[in-house]
Amino acid sequence: MGCTLSGLALDSRRSSSTVTTMSEVKSQDLEDIANKLRVLSIKATQASNSGHPTSCASMAEIMSVLFFHTMRYKLSAPKDASSDRFILSKGHAAPILYAAWAEAGLFPREDLMNLRKIDNDLEGHPTPRLNFVDVATGSLGQGLSVACGMAYAGKYFDKASYRTYCLIGDGESAEGSIWEALSFAGIKKLDNLVAIFDINRLGQSEPTAFQHEMDVYRARLESFGFNALVVDGHDVEALCKAFHEASQTKDKPTAVLAKTYKGRGFPSIEDEENWHGKPLGSKAEQVIAHIEGQIKNAGPNNLVPQKPLHEDAPEVDISNIKLASPPDYKKGDKVATRQAYGTALSKLAENNPRVVALDGDTKNSTFSNAMLKTDPERYIECFIAEQNLVGVGIGVACRDRTVAFVSTFAAFFTRAFDQLRMGAISQTNLNCVGSHAGISIGEDGPSQMALEDLAMFRSIPTATVFYPSDAVSTERACELAANTPGICFIRTSRPGTSVVYENNHKFEIGKASVIKSSSKDEVLVIGAAITLREALTAAEKLSGEGTNVRVMDLFTIKPIDKDSIIKNAQECGGRIIVVEDHYPEGGIGEAVMSAVAMERNIIVRHLAVRRVPRSGKCDELLDMYGISASAIVKAAKEIKNV
Repeated sequence: MGCTLSGLALDSRRSSSTVTTMSEVKSQDLEDIANKLRVLSIKATQASNSGHPTSCASMAEIMSVLFFHTMRYKLSAPKDASSDRFILSKGHAAPILYAAWAEAGLFPREDLMNLRKIDNDLEGHPTPRLNFVDVATGSLGQGLSVACGMAYAGKYFDKASYRTYCLIGDGESAEGSIWEALSFAGIKKLDNLVAIFDINRLGQSEPTAFQHEMDVYRARLESFGFNALVVDGHDVEALCKAFHEASQTKDKPTAVLAKTYKGRGFPSIEDEENWHGKPLGSKAEQVIAHIEGQIKNAGPNNLVPQKPLHEDAPEVDISNIKLASPPDYKKGDKVATRQAYGTALSKLAENNPRVVALDGDTKNSTFSNAMLKTDPERYIECFIAEQNLVGVGIGVACRDRTVAFVSTFAAFFTRAFDQLRMGAISQTNLNCVGSHAGISIGEDGPSQMALEDLAMFRSIPTATVFYPSDAVSTERACELAANTPGICFIRTSRPGTSVVYENNHKFEIGKASVIKSSSKDEVLVIGAAITLREALTAAEKLSGEGTNVRVMDLFTIKPIDKDSIIKNAQECGGRIIVVEDHYPEGGIGEAVMSAVAMERNIIVRHLAVRRVPRSGKCDELLDMYGISASAIVKAAKEIKNV
């Protein structure tokens, strides 16, 4: 196949001296493999009676060139630290990803016929249940951010030769998260990253916004700092040259803009609408026969599936991470937990060179800027682009290359909820730290107040949710999070709160602490951070009036210390008051009520922010929205008489 088909060879402005010639590869073998991948994709989707064979067909030559010419990887260890990374952002094309690995010899081709079966890991979209998949994809627009994180780790932390390739659908390029990632990649000069756009013109329900306007794509990618190469995506020679040029390009990432056709090689289906997400049905046999007729070598592949690795990724140990020194505070001192997070981050980074920090231009508010003093090379500024912030965090943590702490205002994690949801499916280990929680932030007003963040993170199945109340517990929460699998969320607060724990207090995930108690307690009050302060204030006032209340700090909201809550509630006459700086839905109160739901003689009074708040001073807002000490005193008197 010539490299000038449709006028889409490598941009003629590039020097021919930078590309390999096809004498170094067997173009016919690559074309044959592309067609074999098409056939396997059709057969797999026929067997499952579902899937996206036309979306697979448009990228067949790209996959053939990547897996059988360009990428370096080990079949014996697909996630080897030194191997190239491949992210299929358009995850609905999973059948051809599976077919490529099968054709390379990782597993038998016959296994492809188990696509989408409940007892098989070849799922409808890729997940890390498979040993060759780093992250789950399929919620479109997320793969490139993860690829940016992988490339960043490779260039700046590992300083290794491996490269990262991300294949993106033209339909998903409408997602803003793609453009956040493109901006990041250009700014950070990720020359070890190749973003491949499969521009097949057709979306799910109609043509894409720019269809085959390749100059529009090129201009946009160049404006983001990319070396943008427009190629015929069905020309293996042009693709080989493009990937070689990408490997020689320095100080900027490369975008391969591949003009392709959906359903390529499928008679009467190619480039036609209304074939998205449909197996070929009765047309499959005819299409397979047509494609197989174009394969010159129907036997075993003549190409070696991969090039040898450059074994230069360093060994990494991210186990047993500890604070460089224990907490050092005096009881009663007022310290904002967000500030204690910065202290903890610095201590963890001092003790392990693979602890890294990411932020979205809020580092002087979240106190993640502490990393700049410890090691500025391990701080990643992601700017105000929270979806990309979380995606990059997932990427730098992939293959256990780093322990990533991602911080911003807790309210702004809500716009990255889909990335977090997919992170759980991806089995990712990521530590999210959200500051400025609740109405206690004061005058900034409701747009900055996180009042739904606990509900969001509690809903993530792999999440551990920390809500430390003082500086000591915050430092220990960070230490525990660094060693805890899954997604961890640490909720920090803006105002200073009194230190209530001794520096040597032992904290455990899922273990609460009783801060104030007596043998005559009649009510158990559960608070956190600012509301723990209010609970202690209320307890003193009530004690002076002859009512003793017990005050509990949960430390983790998920998992919650069910046994301790029930035991202490029973000792307090079965009466609980939960007071939280959060909306009532999904926060501490509902977590507590769930914990005691099967107990006959426990009642719960729930104080929370029950309407959209406004600007004001912290204490004024706590009183206005019913979570202040005075509100707790009133609730205790009422519940005492129930």
